[in-house]
Amino acid sequence: MKKVFAKGIVSGLCALLAACAFITVNVYFPEKDVKKAYKSLDEMLLKQGGQKGGETDESQPVDEPKSPESKPVSMFPVGPVRIAFAQEAYAQEDISDELAAELSKMPEVQKAYSEMKARLPQLNALRDSGAVGEGNGGNVVVRDKGKLGNNQALVDAENANRKTVIFAMAKAILKLTGQPENDQTVKQARLKAARTFAATKQEEAKSGWWIQPNGNWVQK
Repeated sequence: MKKVFAKGIVSGLCALLAACAFITVNVYFPEKDVKKAYKSLDEMLLKQGGQKGGETDESQPVDEPKSPESKPVSMFPVGPVRIAFAQEAYAQEDISDELAAELSKMPEVQKAYSEMKARLPQLNALRDSGAVGEGNGGNVVVRDKGKLGNNQALVDAENANRKTVIFAMAKAILKLTGQPENDQTVKQARLKAARTFAATKQEEAKSGWWIQPNGNWVQK
């Protein structure tokens, strides 16, 4: 009788572990707000170089981040368990200003944008020539090594800065929407933040620049 009971416990634990293996965490990702935040950051820190002396840019207002409220968690026990965090609470709320404000005060993001601004004329020249294009993962991609010259280090540095901004955006999204921060949620948010960063850069690309919206290169 004890052996049967023990087997039942073991079987139950195995079933529980198997069910846990199918748990999927769906990170809420406000794509439109993230895109607006990226554009605001470009205006503040890349194109204009930010504001000095406490001045503000009236055309791009940025509010202080609000304290995140407690958010509902919905669970569906049938089939693969899916957990959606904060989706309903933020579905109708524009948090683009909060995201831009959150990133703009991060020292690593400020440094990244400062370095990106310094190399912007050289990068634009490479994009004008067709040596590089805007990839679909948020990176600058070398398309023609013959036109690249000695600028591989510049491309690598640009991509390192972009990685910093994208990672910061992923963490800011989780923080401001009250979602848990762990390896799984950060990875999912980072991948989505990278794709949205790429889409933003491609939308802002000049006529004649190469972009990779759907995996295939096209000239804008």
